[in-house]
Amino acid sequence: MNGSRNKAVPTVSRGQADADVGSEMNHRDRKADYLCKPEDNVYNIDFTRFKIRDLETGTVLFEIAKPPNSGPVESEEGSGDSDISAGRFVRYQFTPAFLKLRTVGATVEFTVGDRPINSFRMIERHYFQGRLLKNFDFDFGFCIPNSRNTCEHIYEFPQLPDDLIRQMVEHPYETRSDSFYFVDNKLIMHNKADYAYNGGV
Repeated sequence: MNGSRNKAVPTVSRGQADADVGSEMNHRDRKADYLCKPEDNVYNIDFTRFKIRDLETGTVLFEIAKPPNSGPVESEEGSGDSDISAGRFVRYQFTPAFLKLRTVGATVEFTVGDRPINSFRMIERHYFQGRLLKNFDFDFGFCIPNSRNTCEHIYEFPQLPDDLIRQMVEHPYETRSDSFYFVDNKLIMHNKADYAYNGGV
């Protein structure tokens, strides 16, 4: 599979079935509750590896992987915690230098069940203290049944003012994200993460 670049998201929902989800996602405040249930993942999509690297230097900043035939995801490099009960939450800790990066590559590996996936899409929204910082919109494309897939998405970060960077460093885990996954424009997964940028401080 080929990597895809982020693009602007004028609206979330593309169909009537997603109208309510789109309305919820357009709120500036990050929602406290998940917008779908784990059992809504009827395609049995399972994320098995995730790696973040600085594209300018190639340095791996974070890597997390699920060992074969295991349950919860475990951290391999960097600092991250998984929500063992739900598997839908990850906590990251980076140094302040992360906020100065311009372009980051995120490689994701995932498996799918015995149903073909015609259109697999992720919309990700990042917030600091309820303020929307950036939308990302990625298409995974078609996935054949019972396959293992790998792709790298390119995140182009906005240039943040110094005072905002300072606040984000001083308030760990108040930077958060929601990741919404759609198949054929229907929401099937909703994952969350929060971030600290005070590593080494």
